[in-house]
Amino acid sequence: MRLKEIAHSRTGDKGNISIISVIAYREEDYEFLKKNITSERLKEYFKDIVHGKITRYEIETICALNFVMEDALGGGVTRSLALDMHGKTLGSALLEMEV
Repeated sequence: MRLKEIAHSRTGDKGNISIISVIAYREEDYEFLKKNITSERLKEYFKDIVHGKITRYEIETICALNFVMEDALGGGVTRSLALDMHGKTLGSALLEMEV
């Protein structure tokens, strides 16, 4: 199954850092997300885009994982030549991951 079947995503950015939150639709799927959606897995999944470290934070109260991805936006909004300088589509790309 694809991640989008059990979770949705929100994204944000700050300079050259992209932030993706993965939020379970149902509380009972949150443990599955914690076990299967790791920083290491995202590092492999976004290996061509994210060149820095990825840190995961768990937000238990809303059944969410928050990933801070450094060196992920080609220098940041004001420096990048990328079409998606803010990294907004990275959340959609992540939801296509097979889990």
